[in-house]
Amino acid sequence: MASISREANGRRTIQFVAGDGSRKSIRLGKVSQRAAESVKIHVERLIAAIVTGYPVEDETSRWLASLDETLSERLAGVGLIPKRDSTRLGEFLESFVAARSDVKTSTRNSYERTRKNLVGYFEADAPLRNITPGDADAFRLWMTTNENLADNTMRRRTGIARQFFKVAVRRGLISANPFEGLAATVRANPDMFRFVTLDESDRIIEACPDVDWRVVFALCRFGGLRCPSEVLALRWSDVDWAHGRFRVTSPKTEHHPGGASRMVPLFAELLLHLREAFELAEPGAEWVVERYRAPSVNLRTHLSRIIRKAGLEPWPKLFQNLRSTRETELADAFPLQAVCAWIGNSQPVAAKHYLQVTDEHFERAAGIGPAQRAAESGAEGARIPANGDELDGATNAKTPGFSEVFATKQLRSRPEYAPGRTRTSNLQIRSLPLYPIELRTPTSFEVYPPADRTSKDKPPTLVATSRDQNLMFRSNRNRQRSSARSGANDQSVAIRSLTIPHACKPILSVS
Repeated sequence: MASISREANGRRTIQFVAGDGSRKSIRLGKVSQRAAESVKIHVERLIAAIVTGYPVEDETSRWLASLDETLSERLAGVGLIPKRDSTRLGEFLESFVAARSDVKTSTRNSYERTRKNLVGYFEADAPLRNITPGDADAFRLWMTTNENLADNTMRRRTGIARQFFKVAVRRGLISANPFEGLAATVRANPDMFRFVTLDESDRIIEACPDVDWRVVFALCRFGGLRCPSEVLALRWSDVDWAHGRFRVTSPKTEHHPGGASRMVPLFAELLLHLREAFELAEPGAEWVVERYRAPSVNLRTHLSRIIRKAGLEPWPKLFQNLRSTRETELADAFPLQAVCAWIGNSQPVAAKHYLQVTDEHFERAAGIGPAQRAAESGAEGARIPANGDELDGATNAKTPGFSEVFATKQLRSRPEYAPGRTRTSNLQIRSLPLYPIELRTPTSFEVYPPADRTSKDKPPTLVATSRDQNLMFRSNRNRQRSSARSGANDQSVAIRSLTIPHACKPILSVS
């Protein structure tokens, strides 16, 4: 049996006789009689367990797990419990991060950032067992107020901290995870969405300093690749020109079944820039993007400068919003399972973090068509019907999927083009479905409608301007050809009526 003694200064001590007959004392300090009685009951149960060899009662086991380091050390000092492993926060986190050689560099960096936050708040010599759920709540608030972290960043680091302490529980260093129950799921934030329009994309591409940067931007904006991991991993051997697709190696998803790589179509807008890079690549080049491969290169910083050079302001999540924009475009024209397979995410993730609601969705819902937008804005554009409609100026509201093509920019020669090379221009495709469209000429080429687009007496006109005109549309299944050649002194060709089948693969070419 144990007894409680009270000293003159109010301090209380529990005394008992150990199994070897020696008298032991546990100093409690200045505590109430009720608290001392509670400790005495657990001490007697521990003594009984040692004498009889029976396991400690559950209530006492839970009490032991909740003890602070001071009382735990005193109980261990009199032989009632084994000496507790006094693991400190700093050494535990360092050993954990050092042992995780199986994770990627980016994951290790995330671990390291969270480790610094934990050590900065709790201090490195803080005992793991002393960190309570209330301390975890305070740490979470500290990350928001002192570190100025965004909500989703705070959630990610809370999740990593919970992962740390879960390992400590499994190792028996602590009895419960203080971060259990804290929200760690990343939430969708519509305020961070930014739809990068084709006009803006064209301005940014024009501001890119070289072909490598044009390809980097095109792969993100028109291919939906992750940057830098997937962009810098792309090899020329991954590009299947004959079948119109290319293989994307995905380090982020390689731990998922079938997620090591995926096939992505050679979209028309992307194909133009890949061909340009291929024509300029050195013989035997391995990587599609040869420059900017050093780990010290910050592509996000470079892209921000390019965007400002284009006269725009950088948006949040630069590269993710390029992927988001592309997935939103593709989801309007293709089945979502195909789009997710091309982009490399799941349908729930796409719906929560990628798919946006654009102005075009509102306009289509309100019945505002391309003709009305052009009339209101004064913009010029040529419409190419996609479902066998005749180009007669009338908009068929029952036929979805018009592909509106605007090529209003003069082709500009660049220093990297050697004499005799064929210049490939960019066409701005306003809506989906996207058809492969090429425009090759050493000079200039323009496509535009007349001022009066609605007049039946004067139907819309496609005008080609070049040294020698040959406006051609080809289809693999339904071959049609409409061509017109001008005289020596006539530098324009007018095509007043043109029918294109739905399965048509239009190619604008100049011979």
